[in-house]
Amino acid sequence: MSEKYIKPSRDIAARMLADEMVIMSVKDSRVFSLNPTASAIWSAADGATPLREIVARKVVAEFDVDADTAYRDAIELVEELAQEGILLLADEPIAEEGA
Repeated sequence: MSEKYIKPSRDIAARMLADEMVIMSVKDSRVFSLNPTASAIWSAADGATPLREIVARKVVAEFDVDADTAYRDAIELVEELAQEGILLLADEPIAEEGA
């Protein structure tokens, strides 16, 4: 299975409120609220760190879940967020725009 890389879209506004990330799409003003686990993944989404590493460092280390289950759930989450246009998902590192 190839690595996955994630990075927030430029077409969003995001703020941490308590322990949940609230994200608004600037394209259609839809609002998304991420639970603490999803917020941990979102906060580490830098485009350069493989998703599997993010899950190991942020989810498995901080929440009571095994690595395989956490990774499967993370893939499902990031695919859904990518379909909504608020997260970029790629099979290789995502370069900084303008670089």
